[in-house]
Amino acid sequence: MDVRELYQEVILDHSRRPRNFGRPPGCNREANGHNPLCGDRISVYVEIADGVVKDVAFEGAGCAISMASASLMTEQMKGMSEHEAEQLFDRFRRLMTEETGETAEPGLDRMAVLGGVREFPVRVKCATLAWHTLMAALANTHDEVKTE
Repeated sequence: MDVRELYQEVILDHSRRPRNFGRPPGCNREANGHNPLCGDRISVYVEIADGVVKDVAFEGAGCAISMASASLMTEQMKGMSEHEAEQLFDRFRRLMTEETGETAEPGLDRMAVLGGVREFPVRVKCATLAWHTLMAALANTHDEVKTE
């Protein structure tokens, strides 16, 4: 099995069996996102305590890439400070949008499986929707995040 096939398997696994799906009982911040082009809709729920992401989860429906990205994101964010979460968002955004010559930004770990999405610009919005929605939740804004 080559690396591309492995990455596809990880994306399919997370889209079919998303981790951290549902609304956690202690959430104190949330935001909603929508990608009109693909039809993805997502709500991200975060529990922040003492500046740390204690819990993060999501609900919604969308394509395999958006659901896998949200699932992988929630796994990676738990236990991070808000500042660390923002830094990870910046690294992920660069992975999705910049030609770095590499498939992974430092510190992205499992998120690197989504690096190939950058080859399909229309799908980048699918992969980044959950992340932009998470940033809105951390900022405690109440406007719906849209990718258009």
